[in-house]
Amino acid sequence: MTDLVGVVAELGRQVDGVVAVGVGLPGLVDRRGTLHMAPHLPGVVDLDVATPLAAAAGVAVSVDNDATCALVAEHALGAARGVTDAVLVTLGTGIGGALLLGGQVQRGTSGFAGELGHMVVEPDGRACPCGHRGCWEGYASGLALDRLAAEAGGDPPGDLLLGRLAGWVALGLANLVHVLDVERVVVGGGLSAWGEHLLAPVRSAFLERVMAPAHRPPVSIVVAEWGERAGAVGAALLARGQIASGRRVVAPGG
Repeated sequence: MTDLVGVVAELGRQVDGVVAVGVGLPGLVDRRGTLHMAPHLPGVVDLDVATPLAAAAGVAVSVDNDATCALVAEHALGAARGVTDAVLVTLGTGIGGALLLGGQVQRGTSGFAGELGHMVVEPDGRACPCGHRGCWEGYASGLALDRLAAEAGGDPPGDLLLGRLAGWVALGLANLVHVLDVERVVVGGGLSAWGEHLLAPVRSAFLERVMAPAHRPPVSIVVAEWGERAGAVGAALLARGQIASGRRVVAPGG
């Protein structure tokens, strides 16, 4: 936290005209800007991020989940433009996500909605950093791909490994579509850099997994236009108040 405060304070000294600061964090971020828990940030528990940042920056601060920030960017300026019902899935070290329903970003009761990587897809499966077993991110993330490569003798990702990964990605996406009935899935995170090399087999496997594909409107599965920058862009949009619905801005000192 000290490093983050220092970065914000230094940026405030270097850049004129800063009116707000936006921050996107992985994990359970509530509506007051507190990070309660993050599976891939061990030891970070119930950390108030917004208050010290607002004091350091001297301007309003918006703190949100990083995938939620990414969806804000993609809805306003990217791959979810013009869509009212979509899900964003970030495939990286783990799996994050965010939901757009009825044209509104959904955060849930506590602000914790979108922890898609912790859907259980394999009861009593692999241990997850969240403390449970069988979570989707254990089978469809960057860490999962590393595990698949190790099991195959450490070779770099080839079509066979990507095919196996794509099957697990498609399984989770089909589950989400069954529950949410979205029209578009936006795929971000580090693995999205493979583009069609990954998404083509995901789409094929998705059609095998989703219920009644011939009797429902097609669900488009596309790459996030902002890539790994989406979280930063969305955090900035939220901080500036350009996205009015659901924004969370903490005033300095309060």
